Amino acid sequence: MEMGISGWSLHPKKDEYIVAFPLRMDSTADMPTGNCYGLVRIWEIPEGGLKRNMTEALLELHGHSRRVGLVEWHPTTNNILFSAGYDYKVLIWNLDIGEPVKMIDCHTDVILCMSFNTDGSLLTTTCKDKKLRVIEPRSGRVLQEANCKNHRVNRVVFLGNMKRLLTTGVSRWNTRQIALWDQEDLSMPMIEEEIDGLSGLLFPFYDADTHMLYLAGKGDGNIRYYEISTEKPYLSYLMEFRSPAPQKGLGVMPKHGLDVSACEVFRFYKLVTLKGLIEPISMIVPRRSDSYQEDIYPMTPGTEPALTPDEWLGGINRDPVLMSLKEGYKKSSKVVFKAPIREKKSVVVNGIDLLENVPPRTENELLRMFFRQQDEIRRLKEELAQKDIRLRQLQLELKNLRNNPKNC
Repeated sequence: MEMGISGWSLHPKKDEYIVAFPLRMDSTADMPTGNCYGLVRIWEIPEGGLKRNMTEALLELHGHSRRVGLVEWHPTTNNILFSAGYDYKVLIWNLDIGEPVKMIDCHTDVILCMSFNTDGSLLTTTCKDKKLRVIEPRSGRVLQEANCKNHRVNRVVFLGNMKRLLTTGVSRWNTRQIALWDQEDLSMPMIEEEIDGLSGLLFPFYDADTHMLYLAGKGDGNIRYYEISTEKPYLSYLMEFRSPAPQKGLGVMPKHGLDVSACEVFRFYKLVTLKGLIEPISMIVPRRSDSYQEDIYPMTPGTEPALTPDEWLGGINRDPVLMSLKEGYKKSSKVVFKAPIREKKSVVVNGIDLLENVPPRTENELLRMFFRQQDEIRRLKEELAQKDIRLRQLQLELKNLRNNPKNC
């Protein structure tokens, strides 16, 4: 069985939980479901970080009929996860029970991107059918829809509380392009701006605290920054970070993990394919003063959820619980996630549980399994020898008791 990871997402409230979804499985004979394409796994990162390979997921979610392409955590609610699959559906999972509680079925093709507004009351998606949608996630009702034939959208992001959307895509002349939209009127974009003629996807990242937009292209070595405002010209180009190493993808550190003392306002984790490593890239505002810079560190969404799953599913919307970065990231979240208890499944053939005894796939795995078995055999032999000695001692004591005339 061979399996890769199509994508992953870090929990915004609890940094020790990640969700990942498999990319490929060549053999499914040892899986109880018979198909791993629609599987989403929740993993728990141990305290102190990863020190060994993780082999057992905290929770497995089965619901999609085809493989999963996207996952997003709800920004304000505890343990609500959204997953989008190649079956054109978005499933809403309540991890407290480990089951899907809602389904959004309004797309006619593969979903390319998902993004939430600040309180999670609205979901926007881009789709391969060239449409941009704003959706009420609990009911699945499409509130606004744009037919993007001239600006073929790929990625979308909500711009905080500005009631604006920003999309990246391709123009009719096959140039990379960004567009700004009013979330309440998608009849036409407010502005469109061409970036360049390269072919890689443009990934948008927005920092609501500083109103900064970062654009990073797949296969590029640079990251452009813009300032977003509510008045014209809306987008103001500032400068760009340049690097000779192309990026395959980028991850972002949550705000509460930044180095406040160094005036770090954003941190990327850049996947460098040529070197096979992940490179951190820090965006730092140069300041001479060593004091806390309140103008670049306003109150920001913290680690505590604002809603329970039942409250959100019941129709309640609430802004994120804010925290100050003045003391640094010291306070840990009190939220504890407990995976629902499920009956353990097994596939028994000739008295052997195939799920507990997965055969090795490579020569190295075979050697590791052999040495582990040798260690186990050695340990069992030593344990058997100790028990044999103890048994002889007990037999000798019993014999002495029988031969003692006082016991007669």
